[in-house]
Formats: sequence, C-alpha cells, structure tokens
Amino acid sequence: MIKVLIIEDDPMVAEFNKRYLDKVDGFALVDVVHTTKEAKSVLELEKVDLMLLDVFMPGGNGLELLREVRERGLAVDAILITAASDTEKIQSALRFGAIDYLIKPFEFDRFKQALLRFKEKQTIFHNSEKLSQDEIDQRLFEPEKSEMETDKSLPKGLTKNTLQVIVETIKELKNFSTDELAEHTNISRVSVRKYLVFLTELKVLEETLVYGIGRPVYQYSYKENDKVLEGYL
Repeated sequence: MIKVLIIEDDPMVAEFNKRYLDKVDGFALVDVVHTTKEAKSVLELEKVDLMLLDVFMPGGNGLELLREVRERGLAVDAILITAASDTEKIQSALRFGAIDYLIKPFEFDRFKQALLRFKEKQTIFHNSEKLSQDEIDQRLFEPEKSEMETDKSLPKGLTKNTLQVIVETIKELKNFSTDELAEHTNISRVSVRKYLVFLTELKVLEETLVYGIGRPVYQYSYKENDKVLEGYL
C-alpha cells in the first residue's frame, strides 16, 4: 500500500481529499494535518510515500516544506493540491520535485489520474532493479506523451481519462439520464453533459427528450457503436 499524508489547512478540502483517496485502490491514509509543523512531526514518526500538499497554510508554506523534504533527502513524493495557479509557484513546485500539480477546484477523475500515474511508476520502480532506455521511454514518459497526443483529437475541454470513465459507465447502465450518469461517475453534471453531446454526435448514444412532471429530461441509450471511439480512448 502507498502511504499518504494529507496536508491541508481547510478542513472541508481536507475531507474531500480524504474521501477521494478512499476511492482509489492501493493507497492508505497515514494522517490528515493542517500545518507544515504538524506535517514535519508526522514525517519524523511515520513512513510516508506521498504527500497531498497545499501551498498556502498558516505558519508555513507548502513549497518550503517540500524544499526542506528534498534537502533532508527524505524518500517522499508530493502532489500539490492548491489554489495557487501562478507560473512562479508551479515552476517552484516542479523544481522541488512535485510529481503533479492540481489546481482547486478539481474533479475526482483528475485526482484519480494523478494517483494512478504515481502508483504505476512506483510499481515499475519496485519491480525492477534496472531499466533500459526503451523501458524508461515507454513505461515512464511515453504514456503521458501518448495521452497528450490523444487528447488533441478530442473537442476542447474533454480528456481521454474522463471519456474512458464515462464510456465504461454507459456500457454498464445502457439506458440513463444525465443526472444518473453524473451520480454513477462522480463527475459534475455540466461536465457529463459535454461528453454526452460528443458521444451522441459520434452515434455512440441515442438521445431522447422525455416529457413528464417538471422539466423535460434527456434520456440516453447506448448503441454499442464502439468502433468510432478508436483513436479517442
């Protein structure tokens, strides 16, 4: 299990991060702390593989903590989860060895993507004493490159990972509404709607407007036309 320390001063955000973490297999929560001082205490006493780290916190800065961790040579990786979106903060985080950078607010699928990337690389390191150049290129860096190239063929605002989650879910549901799909995928209704429009245009889904009590509801049915998705997934 990959042991995770959540470092977040906002209790509500910390709770969301904790709930999100519980949904991803292979990760175990060590603790949730709200200051860098508390984080240092945990790091001294507990084995931590990954920090989910905020930048702005009372009494200390997340980037300063990350820099100190690097100076001390601790074998701890970090994913920054913060509202700080200025390039200086992002560049500093990368220089200090952050493996990913999530800007609040973010959706669960992006959070899950960051953790699964980390988990995949940890598996590679733990199972191999040496790596060839081809293995480094294909197993550590090429997947991210391929993902970026695939995303370019998708409409603006859509990503491969989210599309994968939605397609897998619609195959299970077969018939559903926008709200039902949003509930099953834990993706916002607004985001889900964008993917439904895209899949309807590809003829993967058939859309029907159903009238009843209250506002009309769009109902969708899966047409099992997966060939048109080749190159997108």
